Amino acid sequence: MFLSSYENKIDKKGRVSVPATFRSYLGGMGYNGFITYPSFNHSALEACSQDRIEKLSNAIDSLNPFEEKRDFFATSILSESENLQFDTEGRVSLSEKLLLHAKIKNTVLFVGLGKTFQIWEPYNFEKFKLVARKKAYQNRSNLKWENKQKGELS
Repeated sequence: MFLSSYENKIDKKGRVSVPATFRSYLGGMGYNGFITYPSFNHSALEACSQDRIEKLSNAIDSLNPFEEKRDFFATSILSESENLQFDTEGRVSLSEKLLLHAKIKNTVLFVGLGKTFQIWEPYNFEKFKLVARKKAYQNRSNLKWENKQKGELS
């Protein structure tokens, strides 16, 4: 899983080192990189494995091919996605388009979200994190914990 947060600087050539734990997780799934695209909800980038983007593509394909919604999702996610490959030192180059969307200049924050991760400008993430923590507290009763035995909640 993608866990924790890691801050790294962008070098003079526009490359950033991806956290070793993230690279290891992706490598364990047979990938030498990841897919990223601009977030709908934040000035950040969404990032995931190839199989996760294929799952998202399948969900989009399941929509009626003649509905506008299908085109909106495909255009906003799939056409904006970039396949980033690690170089020999575990770095990737983020395009100018992605950097502009996330308002990233010199420093990147990789934020683990379990099966996916996000890439943020660190200060913007700190502001979002305060709001997220407050909202998570307010909605904590929505998070159900299922016990493996008889489906009881504990």
